[in-house]
Amino acid sequence: MSPSLAVVADNDLKAAPAKAETVSERVRRLQAEARQLAKDHVKSLSAAMIDLEQLAAEIADGGDAYAPGIREVARQLVEDLDSRVQTLEAIASRT
Repeated sequence: MSPSLAVVADNDLKAAPAKAETVSERVRRLQAEARQLAKDHVKSLSAAMIDLEQLAAEIADGGDAYAPGIREVARQLVEDLDSRVQTLEAIASRT
């Protein structure tokens, strides 16, 4: 035999309707969200550049396993990435 079914009131499920967001509020919210996403994106770029800098440093210090030209490019990349990361962080800290 199947269990009995009963009607359940849904009074508790009815919530007050949410206040409609105005266009200007929505624009401000979306702009704030876009700024935060941009900051997060720049942080990801900086992190990737730091990872690449570490990889390039390993290659630059890799000795004879790497051709001298490759070691030199890696060494230059380490120097360039270091200054670029510092520049990104300085600019990001102002915003």
